[in-house]
Amino acid sequence: ESHGWMGIRFQTSPRGPVNEIIIHVRMLDAENIAQQEALGIIGVNLIYGAFRMHAEPEKLVGILMDDLTSKRIEVDMIRFSGADFGGVDNRLMSLQLVAQGLGRAAMFRADGEVLQPAEEFYKRAVLVERGSFRPVTHVTHEMLRCAREDFVPREKSAPRGVLTLAEITMQNLLSAGALDPRDFLDRTDILGALGQTVLVSNFGEYFRLVDYIARYTNEAIGLALGVPALEEVFLEKYYQGLEGGILEGLGRLFKTNVRLYAYPRLAADGSLVTADNPRIDPKLKHLYAYLRENDFIVPVGNYRRDILGIKSPVVLQQLRSGDPASEESVPAEVAKIVKDRRLLGWAG
Repeated sequence: ESHGWMGIRFQTSPRGPVNEIIIHVRMLDAENIAQQEALGIIGVNLIYGAFRMHAEPEKLVGILMDDLTSKRIEVDMIRFSGADFGGVDNRLMSLQLVAQGLGRAAMFRADGEVLQPAEEFYKRAVLVERGSFRPVTHVTHEMLRCAREDFVPREKSAPRGVLTLAEITMQNLLSAGALDPRDFLDRTDILGALGQTVLVSNFGEYFRLVDYIARYTNEAIGLALGVPALEEVFLEKYYQGLEGGILEGLGRLFKTNVRLYAYPRLAADGSLVTADNPRIDPKLKHLYAYLRENDFIVPVGNYRRDILGIKSPVVLQQLRSGDPASEESVPAEVAKIVKDRRLLGWAG
């Protein structure tokens, strides 16, 4: 694909400290001349933004696409550095790329260093857990651990190993209304305490996430999810925008080497619901059985039944009310960083 790096190094005052802005772009025009034109436009926008809007980095991000559209060019990484950007958090700038429509996804490491997704995915098997992570509970943590126990041994031959991701969607971040930067950073700090790489995306459906990752790697893709999310995958309402409906959506989701790892849940009557007995529309039972029998859907093993009653919204309320019971529902690393840095409104 057509892609490249762009950047500008500049001073905001004579003999002042040097600052730098680096971006990575994907060019989507079909002709070379159109791609050159798009690069020229975004380059001019970058120069203008660096000198006129360096004090307002969020606005600087927004003007990069002036006179362009997301059908012509995408920006999937941006990094600010230098004395004049000392107060800029590049995780927030990555979030702005997705929130303002410059790119479909952005990625950064546990230490906050921004990453270029194509480079990270290349020739690697990828295991993703989607969630709100508000906060990370024992269930959230165990879901990924159990999936890894099956996924990693299967994919030990991947040329560059296995990449594990925590994905947060824009739909989730906007579920309470306006985008809250502090809430976003709190969640990513918690994931960082667990050493987790984070992907922020605007992919509502799982098949769009798989399409995106499969663009950069031919290795296996695993999705760790709970049985409630697995049941939602088979709801026809999520595929109404596709010509082929749910069959097209599931066909795009279950590509070669894609597996869903389903973590069980407790039903209202206390019974256990697993990947072998989900609540699926009867007319899709045979399709589900085919996917289950052919190992596209894998029930996790070695799960903890004693934690299945933990619910993130309940834990968040306990945390905000200062209830010490919240500490019993989250990993020790999460409890420590939440208390030490007073994250997510902790009221201890």
